[in-house]
Formats: sequence, C-alpha cells, structure tokens
Amino acid sequence: MPNPESAQVTPERIMQFAWGYVPPLVMEAAIRHRVFDVLDAGPLPLDEISRQTGASKRGLSAILNALAGLNFAAKGSDGAYSLTPESSAFLVSTKPSFQGGLIRHCSEHLIPRWLGLNEVVATGLPVAAVNLEGPGASFFQEFVNDIFPMSYPAARALAAYLELANAASPVRVLDLAAGSGVWGIALAQASPQVQVTAVDWPGVVPVTRANVARFGLADRFSFAEGDLMEADFGSGQNVAVLGHILHSEGPARSQKLLKKTFDALAPGGTIAIAEFMVNADRTGPLGSLFFAVNMLVNTDEGDTYSFEEMSEWLAAAGFVDARTVDAPGPSPLVLATKS
Repeated sequence: MPNPESAQVTPERIMQFAWGYVPPLVMEAAIRHRVFDVLDAGPLPLDEISRQTGASKRGLSAILNALAGLNFAAKGSDGAYSLTPESSAFLVSTKPSFQGGLIRHCSEHLIPRWLGLNEVVATGLPVAAVNLEGPGASFFQEFVNDIFPMSYPAARALAAYLELANAASPVRVLDLAAGSGVWGIALAQASPQVQVTAVDWPGVVPVTRANVARFGLADRFSFAEGDLMEADFGSGQNVAVLGHILHSEGPARSQKLLKKTFDALAPGGTIAIAEFMVNADRTGPLGSLFFAVNMLVNTDEGDTYSFEEMSEWLAAAGFVDARTVDAPGPSPLVLATKS
C-alpha cells in the first residue's frame, strides 16, 4: 500500500532548480542591453524598446516576458512593458541603489568557476584562489565597485550606531580590505572628525582612492598597501572595520587578523565585522550556506561562520562584549570592544 506522504512528493522543486541559472542570466542580458534604463522613463512597446536599445525584437520579447514572469517587469493589456517597483529601485544603472553589478559579477565571474564544482568537491581545491594577491587583485579590481550598494546601507547603520555624528574629537578608523572604500566613506560622511586608514592590496588601492576622491573625502583618508598580515595598521585606532573579508581568509588566518586588529586599536576601541553568517548548526540561512560553497570554489580555505565561532575568536584575541547589531544586508554586524 503506498505511503500517503511519499505519494505527495513531486519533482517540482527539482525541475525549478534545474532552471535556476536562468533568472540571473536573463537579468544580466536586460542590464547589458539597457532595458531597465530605457523603461525607467515609462512604459514602452517592444518596437520602441528595440529602437532605443538596438537589440532584436525576438531577443527582447523573450527576456521581457521572462522578466514579467519574475515580476521584474510588467506587461500591460496593450503589450507595453514597464518596470516594477523592485526593478525601478535596484536595476536602473543610473541610480545609486543599483544592484546590477552583483548580477554581472555572478554571470561573468562566478558561474564559469562554479561549473568546476564537481572537481572542486573531489579535490577540496578552488578553481582559483582569489584570496591570494596574484589572481585576487585583478578579480577585486572589477568586483569591489559592484558590491558598493550592498554594503553602503549597512555602513551608514554602523555610523549611526557608533554615534559618529556626535563625535567631539578625532575618530581614527581602520578600514581593512577596503576594496571600494564603502565602509570608510560612509563613516567619514557621518562626521568631519573621522580620519580613515584604508588597507588593501596595491592593485586594489587605486580603486579605493578613486572612490574616495569621487565622494570628496581625499583629505581625510590615508592608504596602506599590502597583504593584511603584512601591512602597517598603525596604532591607537578607535574603530576597525572588517567588511566581508573573514569569509575568504579561513579560520586560522582570520584569528591572526583579529589579533592584529586588536593590537592596532586603542583601549575602548571597537571592531565591526560584516559577514554572511550561518547559524550555530549550519542549517541556515540558505544564502550564507550558498556563500560557503562559493568560498569553496574561489578560495583555498574560506568559509562562512557563525556568531558563536566569531565570538570565540574575538575573545581569544582579547575583545569583550561581542554582540550583533541589526543592519541592512545579508546578516547583522558583529561588534566587540577592546577592553
């Protein structure tokens, strides 16, 4: 007699996952052909979208209908296409909230590497270890600006939590693996008292410098070039930010980095860590579990970590009062204090 529970099982989810690569590639094609930018002015028929983008009507029809099915576009009774609130907010390239760079990064850089996952699982070795300066510098030169919009709201939330707007004396900030400079930029915007030291590889620092200059903050930044374990962090820093860097380093190197950061902070200084955190038994959140596999594919020892793991590392380095702070982004921020 059939098991009633097993009779209800269907392959529907497996079929959906079989086509899981489609949404980001469709979105990237739309971004590449300026579909969202063109539609930002208002609804347009297919002929006019084709005229303004230069793309074929056949190609546009296919991806626009798929985008409508994904609720990233809407299709009127007259056949005209328009943006939805979500695509209007995050997929128009001229808006500061644009998230399309992350989609491009996934389709251009990540998906080709993930195609080697079978071999990576067999060997435990990455396709290419982007956490090493040689292959990593060129990778991050192109990537760091794509994720600026992901981190900027969280960086603003950190500035508010630290009450930097009320600072009456200089605040020295250490921005580690600064990349686009987003964390230091947001903290510097909060108060003229903030002075930032941005640390990153020599191949990435020019990108940081360019962004800092674009925000008009060049006079409040200094730069230290080199690998994190070799670069000069200085001393007497009041705040140190590790914005999405521990996941690429692996446990041993992360713990060394936390100790070096502790030594660079002044007594009472604060460390702030942004990460894709997993829960204690590594069963969620799903996005952080996916990101752990991404670290398997792209780094030699990287992973995602729980608050409990990071709390132990922080305590071993000498920090006290490890805590989480809610902020926009994939996970809360983790903060601790130098006693």
